[in-house]
Amino acid sequence: MSILNDISENLQRGKAKVVKELVQQAIDQGIPAQQILDEGLLSGMNVVGEKFKNNEVFVPEVLVAARAMNMGASLLKPLLAESGLKASGRVCIGTVKGDLHDIGKNLVKMMMEGKGLEVIDLGTDVAPETFVETAQKENCSVICCSALLTTTMGVMGDVVKAAEAAGIRDHVKIMVGGAPVTEAFCQQINADKYTPDAATAADVAVELCK
Repeated sequence: MSILNDISENLQRGKAKVVKELVQQAIDQGIPAQQILDEGLLSGMNVVGEKFKNNEVFVPEVLVAARAMNMGASLLKPLLAESGLKASGRVCIGTVKGDLHDIGKNLVKMMMEGKGLEVIDLGTDVAPETFVETAQKENCSVICCSALLTTTMGVMGDVVKAAEAAGIRDHVKIMVGGAPVTEAFCQQINADKYTPDAATAADVAVELCK
């Protein structure tokens, strides 16, 4: 449908107000909320995610597109709740204790929401216990840890240990990422997945939530 294409294209350009108006028009036309979400907002965000992966767009464009998506999604949320739509999975994300960087984390969160996951954002400077308690309380399938400093990445190992101590390691996966983090480090601390960029992180999280 052309209006859904319009939503997708305006979202890619980051035109939040236009996206919001178009979403409202689509709702008024009786297009199901799930279809507007999938074929309008999410399809647009997927294009942005792919372009970001290929270095065709950069962080500012992604942030603007994500803002447009959030504005459109805010109109759909009550309708989706009525129809009993379940998110495709639940994830908690945060930057580890001692680290206050959040741009990367926010980007990952937006990409994950763009894939239809429900994301609980714990912010920055998050203690290992907080990740584990949130995962238990909110029934999360995945814990995502971000670190931008070599001095804080070790805390990710503490998150894995805390999850083991709490007995949730068999059903909660732990993903790690951030500039200094590597695949080797991920294996060393026994985390489940390392991803080099936000778009890949979102794809992996969707798989893990299955």
